[in-house]
Amino acid sequence: MGTTNTAAPADTTAAAPAPAEPAAPANPTVGGAAMLSTRTIVDNASAAPNLTTLVAAVKAAGLVPTLSGPGPFTVFAPTNDAFGRLAPGTVENLLKPENKASLVKVLTYHVVPGTLTGADLQAKMQAGGGKATLTTVEGAPLTIMMEGQAIVLTDVNGNKSYVETPDVRQSNGVVHVVNGVMVPKLG
Repeated sequence: MGTTNTAAPADTTAAAPAPAEPAAPANPTVGGAAMLSTRTIVDNASAAPNLTTLVAAVKAAGLVPTLSGPGPFTVFAPTNDAFGRLAPGTVENLLKPENKASLVKVLTYHVVPGTLTGADLQAKMQAGGGKATLTTVEGAPLTIMMEGQAIVLTDVNGNKSYVETPDVRQSNGVVHVVNGVMVPKLG
């Protein structure tokens, strides 16, 4: 006696497509240069014409390997104009080999471990009743708060810097371009 092979009827309903990931918003340009989220902090900063002083300082401080590494890092990147507002001769002095330790302190004072977007910074400020403290890689704190619609950073000396271009995504973190150089206690 033969057996009858009965197959289940074929399923003719197509599987519902998986919901698409929301597209990441386009990265803002910095100094008119495209910033690619697939590039590192150093690669993108090197492409920005308004961050050349910062890039020169990162190179002089020997921080290129670190800021090209996996991170992630949140970098508050001062523009050339920001460096230009320091006292005359300050940048030139910091770039001298004998002042490398101070230069490293100043630069790492602009770096926070992890990725903190503008929304993350705002959430921290909201949780802190309007202000929050970030611990930098240098070790000293930065205070953040809102002034109108602007995120304001205040260094340990009371100097303020405003975020000009937030949320520039990088392959190893995020950069917020700022209009001031923050200085930790040196010495």
